[in-house]
Amino acid sequence: MRRLTLIVAASIGMLLSIPAIGASPDVYNNLTPNNSIAIATRPDTAGFEIEAADDFFLGAQTNITGASFTGLIVPGSAGAPSVSQVVVEIYRVFPNDSNTVRTPNVPTRANSPSDVAFNSKDSGAVELTFSTSVLAATFTALNSVQPGGIHPLPGQTTLGNGPLTGQEVQINVSFASAFNLPADHYFFIPQVALTNGGQFYWLSASRPISGPGTTPFPPGVTDLQAWTRDAALDPDWLRVGTDIVGGATPPTFNAAFSLSGVAALPEPSTWLLLSLGLGGLGFVTRRRS
Repeated sequence: MRRLTLIVAASIGMLLSIPAIGASPDVYNNLTPNNSIAIATRPDTAGFEIEAADDFFLGAQTNITGASFTGLIVPGSAGAPSVSQVVVEIYRVFPNDSNTVRTPNVPTRANSPSDVAFNSKDSGAVELTFSTSVLAATFTALNSVQPGGIHPLPGQTTLGNGPLTGQEVQINVSFASAFNLPADHYFFIPQVALTNGGQFYWLSASRPISGPGTTPFPPGVTDLQAWTRDAALDPDWLRVGTDIVGGATPPTFNAAFSLSGVAALPEPSTWLLLSLGLGGLGFVTRRRS
């Protein structure tokens, strides 16, 4: 009977240890934009796809329900732009989802995003909704990676494309259905299409991660740097700081974003099995008593 009691207690402990669904707290938060660099990123519907990526870590299976990120809107020659489309992609870390036998056209693929996306959602397919708020009418980044500024080995180091000024905006995204992600190390890739020939640039963020409300990486997990690629470099990626900006002491960058969500609950069948198991154990315990 003592052994059965211990089993019941352990089973109840497992149930109690499962997080309950409540508000959507920050799963990851480094929404601390700064002016170190601005990185172009846009979906392929703009004519030439550009992707910028920064990483986050999940210690448990999680439903990602929303995201926020900060960047610059830089007008084109056809008038004031507005946001027409937002795409959010999730990549795993290389060598997952990648061809590991091909010869890359970049200095390294270690700690880069994988060749192809693990999952993605598109406002054009009504898989997400978004809103935009202006943080500053005028904001200048000290350096940038602009369209055409991404090159394969050996010409990858350009020092960047120089300062860039635009309107600083925060884009808040809500997913129609959550990204259900197992525990793992991932990259977050937001892409923004603008009207009237405008271009969106993702702003850098604090590195190391610090500040009120931020979520530094747990001990033993490396905060990887920001990467980028365009349609010509695909499937390879370049490190924004180490490879493109370069220099005697190359910088490393994070990008400004946060993710909200909740720990994923067991499937209904799992709850049923746990309940039946606990009921059976309780009945046997009473019979033996």
